[in-house]
Amino acid sequence: MTSNPSDSLPTVAGGPLAGVRVLDLSAYIAGPYGCTLLADQGAEVIKIEPPAGDNLRKYPSTLTTESRAFLGVNRSKQGLALDLKQEAAREVLRDLVRQADVLVHNFRPSVPDRLGIGYEQLRAINPRLIYCAVTGYGETGPLKEKAGYDQVLQTLTGMCTLQGKSEGPPEILYGSIVDYYAAAMVSSSVASALYERERSGQGQYVGVSLLRSAMALQSARLIWAEGEPREVGRDMRSGGITGLHPTRAGYLYISANTPHFWQALCEKTGLQALAADERYDSVRKRAVHRDEIVPRLHEALATRSALEWEALFGEEVPCAAARSVEDMFDFEQVQSEDLIAEFTHPVVGSYRGLQKPIKYGRTPCATPYAAPTFGQHTDQVLARAGLSAATITALRKQGAVL
Repeated sequence: MTSNPSDSLPTVAGGPLAGVRVLDLSAYIAGPYGCTLLADQGAEVIKIEPPAGDNLRKYPSTLTTESRAFLGVNRSKQGLALDLKQEAAREVLRDLVRQADVLVHNFRPSVPDRLGIGYEQLRAINPRLIYCAVTGYGETGPLKEKAGYDQVLQTLTGMCTLQGKSEGPPEILYGSIVDYYAAAMVSSSVASALYERERSGQGQYVGVSLLRSAMALQSARLIWAEGEPREVGRDMRSGGITGLHPTRAGYLYISANTPHFWQALCEKTGLQALAADERYDSVRKRAVHRDEIVPRLHEALATRSALEWEALFGEEVPCAAARSVEDMFDFEQVQSEDLIAEFTHPVVGSYRGLQKPIKYGRTPCATPYAAPTFGQHTDQVLARAGLSAATITALRKQGAVL
């Protein structure tokens, strides 16, 4: 990638959303990463932070100069800092809205109207604006003003009760899975709204919530047929055969749901007798008899390491040795897919991170650049919006612009 000096205004090049300008007022993960995905597709994204900055900047990090999470979630953005509690800053935002295609925020539902930046208020300025609000629980109902957080929604919606052992306590899925899925919803819903705008000429409100995202992640479980009892089995882990298993060294994930893969697993592990036993010839039967099968499988797997089994199974048994995140930076398949780029950051220096998570044949993803420092491009963004240097200086003196 090409590095961008801190005093220049970086721009993305290429991608199917080239020419689209996005104002990102959101913080944490869901909204910001949704905007990053739009930047990956070629949109120009301006990250607008309050005086205290995005809270993700303050998250624990072994990097001493910047939050690792912030760098990963906010690549390919221009950095601007405004105090939207001041009318002068809100007027600057309205100037930016006039030139924007998309605005994304994650304020609680009552906040935007109170600040004068609600959908109807900004629609009056720019009828073509796609206005995406990311909330915790949606726009209606008793919880609409409640702050939403990934693991809170995991716990609320039943995700945690289906993790871990059946007799054990609920378990959290670490890694902010609800946030990242909501980010994907932001990206896809904004892109489809932009497509619809090409036909109608009109912008619209787009609502993404962590509640809807957490529920959507469980679509395969959220089926309750008439006449079924309340406590009905919703575990989709194939009775313990498909899952993580210990080996002589390390853990191996095995997926053997189909007859072909089950036969291959039994053959490769020397358990042909299991494959020939009609008591185990379907996923449902194997689930019933898991206590008979799993100990024998573990005994066989203990003869080799996870990496050795991975090589032996090859393409015949879907599997993966449990690796660390660090292994991915130089993993052959990741390198072949060109998923890691080197970034230059004015404070951190050089670092490696994800790039181009989507593949397009004719309009490839834009070349990424590093996440901005706090307010890194404030002057340049405002100058492009038509504000004079004297006006920017005056706004900075009164604290509206930082």
